[in-house]
Amino acid sequence: MKAAPVETAYRKAFDQVVQRVQRALEAAPARVFPVRMYVAGGAALHLLTGARVTEDVDATFSKKVMLGDDIQVSYRDADGRARILYLDRSYNDTLGLLHADAYRDSQVVAVPEVDSKRIEVRILAPVDLVVSKLSRFSDQDRGDIELLARRGLIDSASVRRRAEEALADYVGDPAPVRTSIDIACRLIDAERPAKKRKG
Repeated sequence: MKAAPVETAYRKAFDQVVQRVQRALEAAPARVFPVRMYVAGGAALHLLTGARVTEDVDATFSKKVMLGDDIQVSYRDADGRARILYLDRSYNDTLGLLHADAYRDSQVVAVPEVDSKRIEVRILAPVDLVVSKLSRFSDQDRGDIELLARRGLIDSASVRRRAEEALADYVGDPAPVRTSIDIACRLIDAERPAKKRKG
C-alpha cells in the first residue's frame, strides 16, 4: 500500500521538513549515506490517508544523526490558519510496542528535492502503525485505527498476529496491551463490514 498521493498543505510542509533534514546533513561524509528516516505517528497516518494533521513529525533514523531542535516549517492549512510542523527530536520508539521487522517492512515515500541515495524516507506500514499505538492507546490512537480500517488498510487478523509477535520483545506488563489488542481488533471489525457493504 503506497502513501496517499494527496497534495495537501501539510504534505508540502512535511516535504520541507525533510528537505531541511537533508540540508542539515550536507556536511556529513559520503560514507554515512544513505540515512533512512522512519516516520511514525500522525505524520505517517497523514501520508497514508491524507487525513489528520499533527504539529510534530515522529521519526527515527538508521544512523546517529546530529540535528538541531530548529527543524520546523510554518504553513497555512486549508482553512488559512497558521500552523507549524517540526521534527520532534525527543521522539523515542523504544517506549511503545513495535514489531522487530517494522522498519524492514516500512514503505518508501518519495519527497521532492530529496536525494533518496542520501535521505531515504520511509513510513511504517499500516499494520505496524497500529501496533505502535497499542501500548498508549489513547482516544486519538483509537480514532486513527478506525480511520485505517475504514480506508481498508488493515484487518484485525493481521493486526493481532503482528501485535502478539511484537509482545515477545515488550518490556513491561503485557496484560494492558493484550486488552488493547482485543479492543483494537473489535474496532477494526466494526469498521470494515461497513466498507464491504458499500462495495
